[in-house]
Amino acid sequence: MSANPVSAGAENSPNLVAAKAASPRHALLDLAPLELDCMNTLWPMGEGTVREIRDGLAVRRPRAYTTIMTIMDRLARKGVVERRKVSRAYVYRPNLSAEQAREQALGQVVENFFGGSREAALAQLGIAPSAAVPVPAVMTITAASATDSPETAEDF
Repeated sequence: MSANPVSAGAENSPNLVAAKAASPRHALLDLAPLELDCMNTLWPMGEGTVREIRDGLAVRRPRAYTTIMTIMDRLARKGVVERRKVSRAYVYRPNLSAEQAREQALGQVVENFFGGSREAALAQLGIAPSAAVPVPAVMTITAASATDSPETAEDF
């Protein structure tokens, strides 16, 4: 018997299917570590191709071209980046700035770990609460259209 509390076949239950269909929104920074590394590479560039992003990552985290292509496709489907076809390659552009991402991440931490209490978060950091320290709200975006086809190695 599986350790998973969800019984076999439960993934097709009407409630779970409805929940999946009704939640096309993602927390903006609900990103895996490699997704965040790709974003940290893309932000200073402003926009870039998979090859440029992979080359920028290569110094600290070398990965195959196809791996970065898959990550960027996921980020586009999540709506974190937008892409446009230029010649035979997609060019990716962030849908939020690095500053907006930091504000969002901070808002998520305050909401999820401190029950929305800015004062509790500041106390944890050893900082006296002040009315001058804003804590941003958690932002969400709608997932990008799935009509874009992912680029393939054959495109290059």
